[in-house]
Amino acid sequence: MNGIDGRGNVMIRLGVICPSEIAFRRFMPALAGLREFRFVGVGVSSPMERFHGPAADLTERQKEVLAEDMAKAEAFVRQYGGKVFGSYAEIVDSPDIDAIYIPLPPALHYMWAMRAMEKGKHVLAEKPAVLTGDDAGRLIEKAGKNHLALHENYMFVFHNQLAAIHDYIESGRLGEVRLYRIAFGFPMRAKNDFRYDPALGGGALIDCGGYTVRYASMLLGDTARLVQAARNRIDGFDVDMYGSAVMMNDRGVTAHLAFGMDNDYKCELEVWGSRGTLRTNRVLTAPAGYVPQMSVSFNGTEEKIELPADDAFRKSLEYFLRCIGDENVREEAYGRIQRQADYIDEFCRLSGTAR
Repeated sequence: MNGIDGRGNVMIRLGVICPSEIAFRRFMPALAGLREFRFVGVGVSSPMERFHGPAADLTERQKEVLAEDMAKAEAFVRQYGGKVFGSYAEIVDSPDIDAIYIPLPPALHYMWAMRAMEKGKHVLAEKPAVLTGDDAGRLIEKAGKNHLALHENYMFVFHNQLAAIHDYIESGRLGEVRLYRIAFGFPMRAKNDFRYDPALGGGALIDCGGYTVRYASMLLGDTARLVQAARNRIDGFDVDMYGSAVMMNDRGVTAHLAFGMDNDYKCELEVWGSRGTLRTNRVLTAPAGYVPQMSVSFNGTEEKIELPADDAFRKSLEYFLRCIGDENVREEAYGRIQRQADYIDEFCRLSGTAR
């Protein structure tokens, strides 16, 4: 099923199911640097897939939306080669593709991931891969039965700065950790952004809140649990716009989480220890080549420390490649997806809010 390059090496033939901004800006440059993958093409939605009706019945604005998507897809192939597929179904069904990258709005991930795996395709889904723990279980079951990779693209977890931060904490220089604080929020986007549409899986928890939960669970370890959660709305929107939570492990170490998508920009970790305090910038969103920084203070004395630059998107793709080739890595990826989805289910339960 996999392609073969000119030297006889196996290559993973990959298609992108939607010409999204993150796919063009972040995914394709990372993919282009990996010789183990070959970009086959990008799919645009058909009128029926996008607007649930034939082309003849579309409004002028709907026709414009499809034309804009086609223009984006053509930009993909001009820069990266491959071809444009005329529908999501066409690219998922193609026998010339081994793996699919899905950067669609979150509510569409499950359907197209399941369809891709039914056709024998490995799946890399943008975060969150699913909206519920039940959906995670069904996708994982399908992936396992078909010996397929299923990877959720929380790429920040692969960035070298996290290992450097972990090593500093473990060194004991901060003393005993008393509290973690993680905050991630950004200013209001355009009102037609999918993040503000409940039908597309919008909402602050699903978008930026998931990052804070994922990182807190890593910092607190296997016994991490949510003990308090809140999702908040504002007038004029049908999704949660900001929220907060408390997580704790069996040793009593606590993490305070805060997130929002009509906020002053913040992407921070604070580690408050018995001897010192560590603070970072861009801990969840550092782009390729960016040099993050942390400050460490000891009762008023502050030191600035550069953290390593990295390309987390590339490393997430490399992990996806390992998932494809190694059953043990696949099982690890399945477990990460299920655990994250279960945390989000629990967050909704604790906050007393439905999806």
